[in-house]
Amino acid sequence: MNSVNESVKNDATTDQASAQNSVEGQSQIQQDASNHILHPFVDNHALKNKGARIMSKADGVYVWDDQGKRYLDAFAGLWCVNLGYGRKELIDAASKQMATLPYYNLFFNTSTPSTVQLAKAIAEIAPDHMNNVFFTGSGSEANDTVFRMVRRYWDVKGQPNKKIFIGRHNGYHGSTVAGTSLGGMKPMHKQGDLPIQGIEHIRQPYWFDEGGDLSPDTFGLIAANALEEKILEVGADNVAAFIAEPIQGAGGVIIPPATYWPEIQRITNKYDILLVVDEVICGFGRTGNWFGCDTLKIKADLMPIAKGLSSGYLPIGGVIISDRVADVLKSEESGDFLHGFTYSGHPTCAAVALENIRILKDEKVIENIQQQTGPYLAEQLQTLADHPLVGEVRTLGMLGAIELVQDKATRTRYPGDGKVGGICRDHALDQGLILRATGDTMLLSPPLVITKEEIDKVIEMTKNALDKTLKDMQ
Repeated sequence: MNSVNESVKNDATTDQASAQNSVEGQSQIQQDASNHILHPFVDNHALKNKGARIMSKADGVYVWDDQGKRYLDAFAGLWCVNLGYGRKELIDAASKQMATLPYYNLFFNTSTPSTVQLAKAIAEIAPDHMNNVFFTGSGSEANDTVFRMVRRYWDVKGQPNKKIFIGRHNGYHGSTVAGTSLGGMKPMHKQGDLPIQGIEHIRQPYWFDEGGDLSPDTFGLIAANALEEKILEVGADNVAAFIAEPIQGAGGVIIPPATYWPEIQRITNKYDILLVVDEVICGFGRTGNWFGCDTLKIKADLMPIAKGLSSGYLPIGGVIISDRVADVLKSEESGDFLHGFTYSGHPTCAAVALENIRILKDEKVIENIQQQTGPYLAEQLQTLADHPLVGEVRTLGMLGAIELVQDKATRTRYPGDGKVGGICRDHALDQGLILRATGDTMLLSPPLVITKEEIDKVIEMTKNALDKTLKDMQ
């Protein structure tokens, strides 16, 4: 009994010391998060003092923190909760599959029913020339897969010198070593001596920031022709692929000028290099079609996918592969493709993704974006274009960007390297609205099922945040 009492006494002393050492005002779960989690893409030292925002429940387009505050999630988690939160059908699909076959792998000549069904369903909605899928656990893994798959393709074709990938400055293709290298985020490259060898980058088609006095169409051609210049610089016989997002997401919802993608397509065809169109954000309805390639009329050789594939309910990704590439990788000459993941085609994740696609089809979610909510979001966001702080508004489907500037006429930013965007984001959060700030560009990517009434709330709170930010800057 004495030992038990002593233990209780020691525990009480430890708890008292912990309480004294804890950051004032933080809940226990915030302290535990600071003590035991290294969070991604954050200054963990600063976060330890501030405390993480703890999200505890969600429904529809809303999430709640552990203090009971409700937020309208105008960013759909991380571009991914396409069907919104709390869809019972997706939960039931996971439960049913877990009760039958919770897990099995695709190694050793094996498949599972839900994974096969999902591959077929993806092929049915993909462009006609794309009928195969390689499954991964995430978009980053999908782009790692692309890196190896493209090089293997050219090896089997008897052109092993074609190894160089060309990506874009400020593009984003994940945060693994290959994904970070394929992307063009300089701050990420500084951590870990990246990019790895064999990857080049060209300018991005960001007219607002880089177009100067050029018309968007002229600038689009110049940005695209940078690809041809790079191909000639490194040698066409050495270039394996060009990789780019249809619309740059993390870079700032950068919608290329109309002249850009047709010229990129011409160049990749001319020099016989593979075109990799990263659909991780744009895929599964985000642009008002099944894929960004459909919206922008691009014919890709490979399309990395993830995020909206399962509406973020379970982690799953993949690469949709053109018949041109798949036929080579399935040829007798190819032999074993020595690549894969423990969770490639995870049957429970596949079952949820399959149900997600069914709902998108049956509820005509994408058609509604085309005909109703997409045009309405564009119309309502455009009402913010006259705000003194706003230099440009861009929208396509369920994507939006608001450029914050000091001088509208010259498109001049405020000094401070993204300071204004952070202020605006925080004012939005205070009101219960989740936006994303990429530098001084405010980004929106709401659930595809958002209603017109909920869009009105987004616009109202965004305008209030802009007003408060402008007042702070004056």
